[in-house]
Amino acid sequence: MPEYAKAVTIVEPYRLEVQEYAIPPLQPGGLLMQVEMSGICGTGKHTYRGETTQYAGTVNEQTSPFPLIPGHENVGIVAEVTPGTVDFYGEPLRVGDRITMCPDVVCGKCYNCRHIFGYSWCENWRGYGNSFRATEMPLMGGWAEYMVIIPEAFVYKVPDGLAPELAVYTEIMACTYALDKAKEFSSLASEGFLSGDSVLIQGVGPLGLCHLIKARMMGAGTIIAVDTSSYRLQMARDFGADYTLDVSATSEDERVQLVHDWTRGRGVDLAIECVGYPEAVPEALRMIRRGGMYILEGVFVDMGDIPLNPHLIVSKGLRLVGLSNHPFTGYRPSMELMLRYQDTMPLDRFVTHRFPLEQAQQAIDTALGLECMKVVFEPGAQA
Repeated sequence: MPEYAKAVTIVEPYRLEVQEYAIPPLQPGGLLMQVEMSGICGTGKHTYRGETTQYAGTVNEQTSPFPLIPGHENVGIVAEVTPGTVDFYGEPLRVGDRITMCPDVVCGKCYNCRHIFGYSWCENWRGYGNSFRATEMPLMGGWAEYMVIIPEAFVYKVPDGLAPELAVYTEIMACTYALDKAKEFSSLASEGFLSGDSVLIQGVGPLGLCHLIKARMMGAGTIIAVDTSSYRLQMARDFGADYTLDVSATSEDERVQLVHDWTRGRGVDLAIECVGYPEAVPEALRMIRRGGMYILEGVFVDMGDIPLNPHLIVSKGLRLVGLSNHPFTGYRPSMELMLRYQDTMPLDRFVTHRFPLEQAQQAIDTALGLECMKVVFEPGAQA
């Protein structure tokens, strides 16, 4: 095994360096993963810009430290494993297994771990690619040749037949459990999100597109995609959106009117915020029908306050649900879902750009632009 590994490191906001780190000894129950692909997530882009406050107002509030190795959407091969190491379901792990992993590290002992099982609200939460200073715990993010997987982390075997290009966005697909939660409740009627219901998705980057894919799989009716990128709106149409709205080419009033025109004057049954900016919230409230639901998932990083008229919520009887993560149990079902649909939906188009570690600046610049979907690092690729 190599003694050192290269990793893309955010040294400070707007400054990337490819640095070399000594691979530390593995803890009992841990393993070393050779990274095949690691995605550039919205959180990573926020961190690059210095927008680093997460879980604000909770016991988990933290500011990501620098220097940091980002990367929490990962797939790779087990390169070294300690005796007795198992995956999330207790199945033995062996060298050569293809795996993905949950980036959330939890203690299993605090109030939230004991009372909200399977969800990462741990009071002692740490996150791969978010929480570990590279000079203290190196190789704890996926923008690297190798990742150190500690015993507390949850690891999942990738099913045979599921390519790395799909497995790399398992974590994002796991976040679409928001749609499963939407099925459980409604503010007025006894049922929640149903087959045939209309869905509006604000922001169809990787997170939003995964929600669009999942909504279509679940039998949604009219799907409306909203974004500023014509590239992403075309992708949304290719993946099943019935209508698209370009924010850069329309006014808010025009968009609200069009949404009502497309939903028989009522507004959408369900809206999902995946754009990451709070300014999108008041507009969505105008687009949702009476008794409808709004799920906010994209504003994971604290981006500040906005003016909001609560009367819109009260007068419509809306249900607002904030979701900041995903259940640990959602990984295998998400991979099995992709495996089932990979021949009937163009899931292999999700990853649009690949870069070796040495082209880190080009990779992040591409991800920050509007002419891409999922940008990934491919550490084994040649520069």
